[in-house]
Amino acid sequence: MQITGMFHGARLLQFVGFPATEVLGPGASEEEIKSLIDRHGQVFVKPMFKGGIGQKGKAGLLGRASDLRAALAEKERLYFAEHAVGGQRAKANGVTFEAGVPARHEVYFSITDSTRFRAPTMTLTHRGGVDIEEVERREIAVVPFDPLTGLKAFVVANALSEIGAPREIISPLVQQLPKLWDLFHDFGMTTLELNPIRLREDAKGRLVPVACDFKCGFDRDDPRWARLGLPAHLFTADHSDFEQEINQLRTHQGQSDVYVVNDGGTILAPTFGGGANSLVTEMLGDAAIISSDFGGNPPYEKMKEVARICFRHWLKQANVLFIIGGKSNNTDIHETLRAIADALREHVGLHGATPLYVVLGRGGPNLVRGMAVLRDTCDQLGLPYRMFGFDSDISQVISYAKQADAWMKSGGRAQLAAGLGLPESA
Repeated sequence: MQITGMFHGARLLQFVGFPATEVLGPGASEEEIKSLIDRHGQVFVKPMFKGGIGQKGKAGLLGRASDLRAALAEKERLYFAEHAVGGQRAKANGVTFEAGVPARHEVYFSITDSTRFRAPTMTLTHRGGVDIEEVERREIAVVPFDPLTGLKAFVVANALSEIGAPREIISPLVQQLPKLWDLFHDFGMTTLELNPIRLREDAKGRLVPVACDFKCGFDRDDPRWARLGLPAHLFTADHSDFEQEINQLRTHQGQSDVYVVNDGGTILAPTFGGGANSLVTEMLGDAAIISSDFGGNPPYEKMKEVARICFRHWLKQANVLFIIGGKSNNTDIHETLRAIADALREHVGLHGATPLYVVLGRGGPNLVRGMAVLRDTCDQLGLPYRMFGFDSDISQVISYAKQADAWMKSGGRAQLAAGLGLPESA
């Protein structure tokens, strides 16, 4: 869950009174755009992407205009712009018009939940306006602080002094930057980044920090973000129908993080736990259909619906159903496996049998009862299976799932199809 850009960022900054550049959305009239240019001298035209994707400036996806005709030409160029960074692709749906802010100083600022320091951490440099990776390390302050006391003014002042920031910008930043901790903390954010913050002179010649770009991410399991009243469509992207269906279940107890990594894969691996998910996705490679984390002690009804959606979209092509996770402390494994088994039985009843090898690797409360339910279901459906308990090495379990997939590809699937009375093409 991310927000990028000033269209929504400027409104969020108003909650804590942090100055932001004036912004018009994609529905702005020509009169409004011209008035914005007349007041500020120039506007920046930026495409609006759902979610977060970087390096837009380097890709030329940033327009600048000092008259209405140029602004409308940039709007036409960028309104439906497409952008790719690495394996991530995004398509814009609209543009924003942001007032230019003349300034001699640009600042980068962010707060993140740091896994290194196990504390919220401020990153600050007076060399903003560029990627933080391009700034020399001696000019970057990375300062963890106590979440109980928050980001205090002296923390900002000390950091700016240590990196040799110009003296004239220290006082304005010390007055304004601590406000951003309230925004970060009060609304369940995991990251907040302003780059650049430009320091312009007011009518009395004093420098005022003005946010000119905005990025933040939310913890979807922290309900405080909902107090912002953000539209639901803001957190959707160009996902597949499968991902859209699963993501709608985020409103229920438990997690529903899922991403299609290879729509031509052959191992369907509903995974439980972030650590397990990382290892499974890495080791399965191209064989994996999805990357997922369905942990968080999901109730029976939700887990059955998740499994039902997974089976409807992917079971026909899967060689292996690989149910895998770490040793749980609070997830009722019996409820989880009972829901998956019931969904599998109902799917076969509606759509017919399919050749499938079932592999389970799990640990936690009521594991044996859950295994028994899954075993009985596999026996009833005539499916081969292998189950591993809490004392099994997870990497060896993943290797076994890959071996089962290889066996299915080398003739095992045809053997199972024949045993189930299906044509060999199945």
